[in-house]
Amino acid sequence: MPAPRTPRRVASVIRLRPEQEETYRELHRSVPQPVLDTLSRAHITSYSIFLRDHTLFAYYEYTGDDYDADMAAVAADPETQRWWTLTDPCQQPLGSAEPGERWVDAEEVFHLD
Repeated sequence: MPAPRTPRRVASVIRLRPEQEETYRELHRSVPQPVLDTLSRAHITSYSIFLRDHTLFAYYEYTGDDYDADMAAVAADPETQRWWTLTDPCQQPLGSAEPGERWVDAEEVFHLD
């Protein structure tokens, strides 16, 4: 039996507009099931979003074989696109984000299993 694959750990950050905090929290109290299903089909597990000082920190584990293709499938999903029309106005990319980039990857500098 092959050894289980070590998941790819992904972390990213974005600013939360202070005046949108309650809206963002309310949206995430009931994420639509089709959006959750799309994430699961894309091999995303252990997905969490944390908030501190108007900065959102997202973490998830990716267990698939083709990250780019799975992320493209998430981005192409109509239900996810509708979800983003609700969440995107709550967010403000960091100054270090490239033009058109929203969530920016965070570098892992330490990990303990």
